[in-house]
Amino acid sequence: MKFKFVFIFLLIFGFSFAQKQRKVVFVIADGIPYDQILTHKMPNLQKLAKSGGIFEAYVGGEKNGYTETPTISAVGYNSLLTGTWANKHNVWDNDIKEPNHNYWNVFRFFKTQFPEKKIGIFSTWEDNRTKLIGQNYAEAGNLKPDFIFDGYEKDEKTFPHDEKGHFYNKIDDFVMGKAVETIKKSAPDLSWIYLEYTDEMGHQFGDGKEFDHALDELDKRIGKLDETIKFREKNFNEEWLVIITTDHGRDIKGYHHGSQTNRERNTWIATNFSEMNTYFRVQQPAIIDITPTILRFLDVEIPQEKQFEIDGIPLIGKVSAIDLNAKLKDNQLEIFWIPIERIGFANIYISTTNNFKNGGKDEYQLVKKIPVDDWHTTIDVSKMPSNFYKIVLEMPYNMINRWIFVK
Repeated sequence: MKFKFVFIFLLIFGFSFAQKQRKVVFVIADGIPYDQILTHKMPNLQKLAKSGGIFEAYVGGEKNGYTETPTISAVGYNSLLTGTWANKHNVWDNDIKEPNHNYWNVFRFFKTQFPEKKIGIFSTWEDNRTKLIGQNYAEAGNLKPDFIFDGYEKDEKTFPHDEKGHFYNKIDDFVMGKAVETIKKSAPDLSWIYLEYTDEMGHQFGDGKEFDHALDELDKRIGKLDETIKFREKNFNEEWLVIITTDHGRDIKGYHHGSQTNRERNTWIATNFSEMNTYFRVQQPAIIDITPTILRFLDVEIPQEKQFEIDGIPLIGKVSAIDLNAKLKDNQLEIFWIPIERIGFANIYISTTNNFKNGGKDEYQLVKKIPVDDWHTTIDVSKMPSNFYKIVLEMPYNMINRWIFVK
């Protein structure tokens, strides 16, 4: 009788003990500088981010450094998707001529490990799927999204174009409608929603009432998404990570972008997730940090040779260290980092090749093992002379990398 009772109890209530299915949706709302998010009233965004927060972030790589990256739309999207800057992913403008798919995007990592799980693309710009993600391209892994709603910018019959670009408002509305409809019904495991109207209004009108209106429209759409995610979490055994960000800021008057001014580089990240880490809350995260965050949330294992190339740092879970820097003088390579979790050791690897860029393999040497908390060390590289070095610190909770060019 005792075993029968336990069986019935588990049959009735066992579902409540099952681990929640983790799912992710990330949103890129194009071209919104951080100061606009600070000053414009956006109640739905604030509501969605009540548990997680809205924090200042940046795009553009290291200013005046080898990772400096144009503050241009497609460039920012691909920095997010791959967790790398343009010196690696090779997207330098909106033409997207030769993206380097050796640096995998978040969808490829996810689908490689979980081919049975579903991904969704909801976008006001078709090139996001066809060129950046590289659907059906062998070099991009022949990725095939399970839910696709995009390309509407080419449908002038349904969405008649006007000179001021207000038709993008209708497309964004349609795209978000399809996104919330699909998420509510089918709940893809990993989805990307891209909305363009804010950027178009910036280009047309700069800062002012038209851009403010676009922010109001965006906030309404975020409200619909928030309601849908809460519906899924209430009615299904799911836990959702929502990340909302932008791809770049704007110049001082709000019309343009592409350069390295503070307003063009300063962006933001909003999330519903309450367990963001110290790095996210204390340091200034970057757009490249979103992909490793998503992969960690979804328990995706990244092969070591690919992990060595990712520039981003996870915004959830523990992080050992950030901000690897290095300088070379008289064959002495001095490296520095900022410890976060001050435990364990850092394995320091060095390679003098960049074969990974062309699909090959770099031969790394493990040159030193040192406590993470030491925050710096010096390595004699006289026996490996080169005009180029790749440095990787492999630590208990994350990896960080740096390139050195010798003049």
